[in-house]
Amino acid sequence: MKKAQFSADLTRIIEVRHHDPFAVLGRHPDGDQVVVRAHIPHAAEVRIAEGNLPMTRLPGSDIFEWRGDGAGLPLHYGLIWRDEGHREHFARDPYTFLPQVGDLDLHLFGEGRHRHAYRFLGAHEHEADGVAGVRFAVWAPNAERVSVVGDFNRWDGRRHPMRARGGSGVWELFIPDLEAGQIYKYEIRNRDSGEILLKADPYGQRQELRPRTASVVAGRDGYAWNDAEWLASRAGADWQHAPMSVYEVHLGSWQRDIEGEFLNYRELAHRLVDYVRDMGYTHVELLPITEHPFDLSWGYQATGYFAPTTRFGTPDDFRYFVDHCHRNGIGVLLDWVPAHFPKDAHGLARFDGTPLYEHADPRLGEHLDWSTLIYNFGRNEVKNFLVSSAVYWLQEMHLDGLRVDAVASMLYLDYSRQEGQWVPNKYGGRENLEAIDFMRELNVAVHEECPGVLMIAEESTAWPQVSRPTYVGGLGFDLKWNMGWMNDTLRYMAHEPIHRQYHQGMLTFSMLYAFTENFMLPFSHDEVVHGKGSMLNKMPGDEWQRHANLRTLYAYQFTHPGKKLLFMGTEFGQGTEWNSAGVLDWYVLDYPLHLGMQRLVRDLNRLYQASPALYRYEFDWQGFEWIDCHDAQQSVISYLRKGDGDEVAVVVLNLTPVPRHGYRIGVPLPGLYREVLNTDSTYYGGSNVGNGMAPLTAEDKPWMNRSHSLSLTLPPLAAIVLGYAGKPAAELAGAKTEKQASGKSAD
Repeated sequence: MKKAQFSADLTRIIEVRHHDPFAVLGRHPDGDQVVVRAHIPHAAEVRIAEGNLPMTRLPGSDIFEWRGDGAGLPLHYGLIWRDEGHREHFARDPYTFLPQVGDLDLHLFGEGRHRHAYRFLGAHEHEADGVAGVRFAVWAPNAERVSVVGDFNRWDGRRHPMRARGGSGVWELFIPDLEAGQIYKYEIRNRDSGEILLKADPYGQRQELRPRTASVVAGRDGYAWNDAEWLASRAGADWQHAPMSVYEVHLGSWQRDIEGEFLNYRELAHRLVDYVRDMGYTHVELLPITEHPFDLSWGYQATGYFAPTTRFGTPDDFRYFVDHCHRNGIGVLLDWVPAHFPKDAHGLARFDGTPLYEHADPRLGEHLDWSTLIYNFGRNEVKNFLVSSAVYWLQEMHLDGLRVDAVASMLYLDYSRQEGQWVPNKYGGRENLEAIDFMRELNVAVHEECPGVLMIAEESTAWPQVSRPTYVGGLGFDLKWNMGWMNDTLRYMAHEPIHRQYHQGMLTFSMLYAFTENFMLPFSHDEVVHGKGSMLNKMPGDEWQRHANLRTLYAYQFTHPGKKLLFMGTEFGQGTEWNSAGVLDWYVLDYPLHLGMQRLVRDLNRLYQASPALYRYEFDWQGFEWIDCHDAQQSVISYLRKGDGDEVAVVVLNLTPVPRHGYRIGVPLPGLYREVLNTDSTYYGGSNVGNGMAPLTAEDKPWMNRSHSLSLTLPPLAAIVLGYAGKPAAELAGAKTEKQASGKSAD
């Protein structure tokens, strides 16, 4: 019998082109009887399990039918078939179930207002009419047909075609009796070209280990969290007036096992938390652990926006990592990449045979620098995808914030493009209006769904109000990386000390804009790769001077207004550039100068957290005051960090290798000051020039428009921090006697 003799519906089923296989397959009325149809390629014979009813093959096809009164046939019957190898198989017929995705979900998704789209899209263990299985759903509006394929059906797209849900572009199918752990993809046929694509699940919550690219049914989240106290505290935390010091980590190259293999998330949790707590950091920030196919992309070319990479274990292993951090007082931030995605065939690129997630016009849809694709931020379903991804990591994985990568590339249509390579917006400008709206929607959604989390922008331009609320016209981020401070400071430090007097403005310029945003001060992974040299080797001079310069730089970072971030390895002055294919050069800690650097960073973290003057007002002029920023000739700067009342820290940086004795500075309060940190201490590898442990008494000698002053010894290429120790005991005793004589309480 020729295919032409089949009905149009049957022909489309046989050719695997039908948008609604439920209209043909499964159980249907047939006059006074019922007909049961199944499409099972490779089957030699098929029968209905209940009653052992044999089905008849339609000649010239792999479609089997049974007709009868159906009186004893259950709603969800089973099928038994024997394949060519005489092996017998059993499965309930998936084409007997009603749609399982709700209309409200589809409506909100189409409007771009579904913040939890991952709950209905993707693969989920599900129960329908008391039958357990897996529900699959995917957005592919330009597909003629979508099938679920995997080991369970011999990767044959004829076996499990999905149902189109009207004009939503969503396809769904509930497959009974499947369980978590099944490997699968979507086979998609484009409606116009007939092109067949094999795609991983965009909403998949688990992926195969690279180089394999299939999705894995993750199963229900059964992890028993133990961080409720942390989450409750975070929701009400006054983070703007609290210390925040971040250790940026690439998990694959921080440490490995004895054989050089990756550590599991659980092993990393214990090793990393022990180290971070000892070093005094408040947070870790992970380079992207969203699933990615290529190790050397460091995670920045992600294909799994809901899946922690399998390189280090399962989703529950990652949950354990976050949980363990929280139970030990460490926050967890994730580097998250909504700006672009790779062109890998199994990923989002031309997902349904058309530019779906990306713009069709390469002037809008492709990053020339990175050979990646740019999201179409104006499309509701794409915005939903990204917002849902952010909410997933923060809400379901309990993360404490996202560092949003490459914000500048989203803001500007002409980012890294020449004339003629970009398309102006509707007003003729260079601003990407759709991306701006997306970022505002993203930040509003995240803060409403996940109170207390932080959204951090890596933004390198002068775009205004990045870290201001959307209701005043801002983008809604909490923090912005201060790339200007980072670049100016590193350029200044690269100069030989003898030339620094001509460039002091590089060091002081940041205070002209320091409080226009909520800034974080980063020395990140980007500064120690691609020929830029390690942090240590950016510094001029011989080995001792390079270490001294770097120690001073870190002291400047930790005493400058703004939250802090250091990339792994920079805390002990690794000499080589970061190599993501290896591990950090931990062996250098056998050498005193590197050990001293690590000790300094540990003590800077502890000083920072113990000194309200250094953190209480990091985003406000109330917390900073210059003592002297004009002594360029000697390359010395001095400033105050201030908290409330007598919470004062005096910071002096000597940026030449010349010790300076009797260097006088004005101070704000009379009384005693104590040197609480000296980067030239022998404990840190320095020469031990300084002011000793004894308190220094401010002299009643006006200096720099202040009534009192101190005469200090400034060590070479070093920073000193002085804490206010209060009034001298004799002065306090005198004040007490005076109060008692006047009848006032000494309290």
